[in-house]
Amino acid sequence: MEKNCCATQYPILLIHGTGFRDWKRISYWGRIPKALQDHGATVFFGQQDSWATVEDNGLFLKHRIQEILSETHTSKVNIIAHSKGGLDTRYLASSLEMAPYIASITLISVPNHGSKTMDFLFRMPKFLFRLAGFFVNGWYRCMGDKKPDFYSVCHQFTTQWASNFNAQNPDVEGVLYRSYAGCMHSFSSDAFMWWQNLIIRWIEGENDGLVTPQSAKWTNFQEVWQGVGNRGVSHMDEVDFRRRPLRYHGQTFDIVDEYIQMVAALKQQNL
Repeated sequence: MEKNCCATQYPILLIHGTGFRDWKRISYWGRIPKALQDHGATVFFGQQDSWATVEDNGLFLKHRIQEILSETHTSKVNIIAHSKGGLDTRYLASSLEMAPYIASITLISVPNHGSKTMDFLFRMPKFLFRLAGFFVNGWYRCMGDKKPDFYSVCHQFTTQWASNFNAQNPDVEGVLYRSYAGCMHSFSSDAFMWWQNLIIRWIEGENDGLVTPQSAKWTNFQEVWQGVGNRGVSHMDEVDFRRRPLRYHGQTFDIVDEYIQMVAALKQQNL
């Protein structure tokens, strides 16, 4: 595509999912930010907590957007959010009255309709979640989180919570919404996510290792990324975790190209 095909009117804000932070040396987004910048985009990062609740991260992102608008002297941002970052974003737009400052929201494999697998896990004794949370919260505080809350975040992945959340956070008029999903072809598609895929496939069906396409589908759903051959596209592939294209018998699927196309489409719509 042409050199400045991603030179959107408003800057791009990338919002990560659970379990990671926007570290400078270990990028959550792999080659994607540089590729967008090389094609003319102005890129910023959410920098929110790894394990904070939707509400706490939403408040943080509200201030983050205000910082970006002040720095760039623009009136809006285009948001691309992965996984739980999409829930943070939807809450930000609908409940925190930030929609006037958001031109578009692109949701990448976001658990918009919750997880039946998490419903199943929440049938276990709650003290197990709270015990796990004690260690997870402690570790992520050391990694920079201000308000980690493992137990509450896990509960925010249940289908009942998602149903209530969706009712309270409808799409906002004037904001362009788009959504995407990924899908692993089998549990062996990704060595890092094989067991998650196996469990979720048993309970819910096809998935990317964490989120099903059915849960990810939201307004203006674009496509399910399938990759090439028998590989499929995992939750980690969706943010270029391996920093390389997926190849199979001479065929290539590069997630970076998908991001360039989605941002180029924003430019074409004068966003």
